[in-house]
Amino acid sequence: MASPKNRVSKMRKRQRVASLEKPILASVSTCPECGAAKRSHRVCPKCGTYKGRKVISAE
Repeated sequence: MASPKNRVSKMRKRQRVASLEKPILASVSTCPECGAAKRSHRVCPKCGTYKGRKVISAE
């Protein structure tokens, strides 16, 4: 396992962590079946469809 050679500053460490915590806003789209907001390339949580097919039974 690698060991750190130099100290990592607070700013550099916080910048690295901040990039992991960004919200996922760009990958939100609308479902063509029901019009609800859903994440891209995932099953719609409202109607349960994906690419025009009924995949799961939604509530």
